[in-house]
Amino acid sequence: MNIGEASKQSGVSERMIRHYEKIGLIPAPPRRGAGYRDYGESDLHRLRFIANARDLGFPIEEIRTLLGLWADTGRSSADVKRVALARAEELQRKAEALTTLRETLVDLAERCHGDERPDCPIIAELSLDRKC
Repeated sequence: MNIGEASKQSGVSERMIRHYEKIGLIPAPPRRGAGYRDYGESDLHRLRFIANARDLGFPIEEIRTLLGLWADTGRSSADVKRVALARAEELQRKAEALTTLRETLVDLAERCHGDERPDCPIIAELSLDRKC
C-alpha cells in the first residue's frame, strides 16, 4: 500500500511516517516501479505501536527502546516495566510542575483587581528579572 493508505490505516500522518523512516523508527519500505513507497502489514503494526507509545507520552528514544523490546521475544517483562515506570515518574514530575504553575497563575489573577487601575500583580511578576 502507498503512504497515503498506510497513513489512513495507521492513523499516523504521511509527514510523520516519512520522519519515522528518516530517523530509523521504521525501516525504509521497498519502492514500487514508479518509486512510491510500498508499506505492508508489519509496517502498519509498527506505526500503530509508535502512535500508541506517543499517545502515552513516550519520547522518540524511549520508543526506540520499546520497539527493540517488542522485537525481542526473549525479553524480560521487567525491562518493559522499568521503561514504563520511568516514564510514569517523569510524567508525575511534569504534572507537579504544571500544578505549581497553575497555582501561581491563579494566585496572581486573584490578587489582580481586574479594574481600570494600571497596577497589576501579574504584570509585576512577569517583569521581574530572575536571571541574576
